Amino acid sequence: LGVAGKGVFTAKALTLSVSSEVYTPRALGETLFLYPPCTLCADAVRSGADLIVPRQAARRGPDREGAMIPDALDRRILAVLQEDAGLSLEDIARTVGSSKTPVWARIRRMREAGIIIRQTAVLNAEALGFDACFFVLVRTAEHDAGWQAQFLHAVRSRPEVQEAHRLAGDIDYILKVRVPDARAYDAFYQSLISQVKIHNVTALLSMEEIKATTALPL
Repeated sequence: LGVAGKGVFTAKALTLSVSSEVYTPRALGETLFLYPPCTLCADAVRSGADLIVPRQAARRGPDREGAMIPDALDRRILAVLQEDAGLSLEDIARTVGSSKTPVWARIRRMREAGIIIRQTAVLNAEALGFDACFFVLVRTAEHDAGWQAQFLHAVRSRPEVQEAHRLAGDIDYILKVRVPDARAYDAFYQSLISQVKIHNVTALLSMEEIKATTALPL
């Protein structure tokens, strides 16, 4: 058993018993991530003896279907990143009560697993002159695949569209459109209907933004 980092162990010849189940690494050199980091007897580490740990303390990250299941520390890290992904690794580790190396390893694994999709900067729309936010309700009489492909291409190619959703109910689609003013919205609207046939469009102007966040309730 070779120690690869705090709470991270590389198996050379190991059978790991978790409650009533026995986990044997599929290949020599496979990495085991133990959550939270376990305190192991130095003699056991040197001898490569079998390890018995509680079920909740032994996690390899992915579940049996291959999807990673974030634990409590992962979720604390994600909560911090959602608030400010520009924090240093040292600040993140201090906030979640861990150290830099395991936090960096967890962030890397969550990126690889697709839990963290990307990191971006949140800009102040009004400071950049985008004062008007419209919610655009779209009804269509067309439901064939050709029309849908044309509409999706038109929407996805327009940078003014921040969000687009297909809905259940009387409204087929709703778009969130950010533009400088009403004249700019009209230019967007004229361009959209020239690209694709739309039965009915209703534009609702947001008078005040009460809440806007991309953070998930972790």
